[in-house]
Amino acid sequence: MTNKLRWSLLIWVLTSAVSLPVAAQGWKIPQPSPGLMPNPVQGKALYAQHCASCHGADLKGSNQGPPMLHRIYEPSHHADMAFQLAVANGVRAHHWQFGDMKPVPGLNPDTVAHITAFVRNEQRKAGIQ
Repeated sequence: MTNKLRWSLLIWVLTSAVSLPVAAQGWKIPQPSPGLMPNPVQGKALYAQHCASCHGADLKGSNQGPPMLHRIYEPSHHADMAFQLAVANGVRAHHWQFGDMKPVPGLNPDTVAHITAFVRNEQRKAGIQ
């Protein structure tokens, strides 16, 4: 088997591994508008309005939700798509003991992309890559 074929096979396997569980749930992956440039400054205000009550104004969590400034939420473990899916569909509790996260009504994929840009920016500042 050639290297090119091996890489193609590996990419197909990894893509399938990520997309099959989502497809099995019947979920559509929310997509931000084409060409959107996620803005962390906008995301900061949106985070304060929609997320801080559970995840903490300082992103360090609260008695209602986990911290966003934690290695569990680094991009290699929870990709940006995970934020989109969590907001749209909610999430069963699986890392923390706060209970399930309910879907967040009134947020669209563009809004979530701005919030995610803010969270990722703050994670980088905290050394979470």
